[in-house]
Order: sequence, then C-alpha cells, then structure tokens
Amino acid sequence: MIQRIQTIFLLLAAGALGSLFVLPFATTPEVEAQGIFTDAVFNLYDNVGLLLLTGLGILAALVSLFSYKNRVRQMRFSYFGVVVSVLIPVVAFLYFTSQVEMMDEAQHTADALGMIAPFVALILFLAATRYIKKDEKLVRSMDRLR
Repeated sequence: MIQRIQTIFLLLAAGALGSLFVLPFATTPEVEAQGIFTDAVFNLYDNVGLLLLTGLGILAALVSLFSYKNRVRQMRFSYFGVVVSVLIPVVAFLYFTSQVEMMDEAQHTADALGMIAPFVALILFLAATRYIKKDEKLVRSMDRLR
C-alpha cells in the first residue's frame, strides 16, 4: 500500500537527491577564469554524469514508490537507488579532485550539505528496503497460513 512507512522513506530519499539541484558540493571565495569554479560554486550542473546520476536516483525512488503492488520490483529499484546514492559522492569527489589538480593552488572549501545529501538518501533507501522486505516476509507468512 502507498500509506506504508517505506513510502515516506522513498519520498524523503527523492527529496534528498532533489536537494542537490540547489546545494553546492564545494565553493571557492573568488571566481576563477576557467574550470569548475567559474561561478565560484561546484554543483550538479558542472558535470553531466552527476546530473544524470541524480536524475536516475530520483526516478528510482519514484518508481519504487509507485511499485507498491510488486514488492520485488520495489526492492530492486530501491537497491538501484542505493547504488546511485553511493555513486554520486564518488563521482563528485573524483571529478572535483581531477579539476582542482589542473587549476592553480586556490583555496577551495567543501560544503557539507551538497556532499551529505546523497548519504542521507542512502540511509533512507536502506530503511525503505528494510521495510519492504518486512512487508514481503509478512505477506509470505500469511500465504503459508492459508
């Protein structure tokens, strides 16, 4: 059913990943002439891969949210959301470090909010998966009683 606790977790996971559209991963005190800090902010729009991963994570959360009649598919999409939630900070870190090495030795600070949002989504996806498994186990035990 759509009123289950995993619905709230999946909706919050989609919101956490959606917050990446406004939260930066890193900032710099001054604008640079080239590279990722031309606008003094490293965010989702600086890398197409990050943008696609975030879109896939949100899509996985929403598909999982509305697949409540098919718990196996719901679990698969939730696991896919876990993988995407792990990949987003990894790709962001790798892209950031590769770009910073090419630029001058400027001061760059990492904003915690942009890097924390995927980990929040990861925890929410894992919690949703736990409750989906719990529901599936309950349904299977009820089928055995019949």
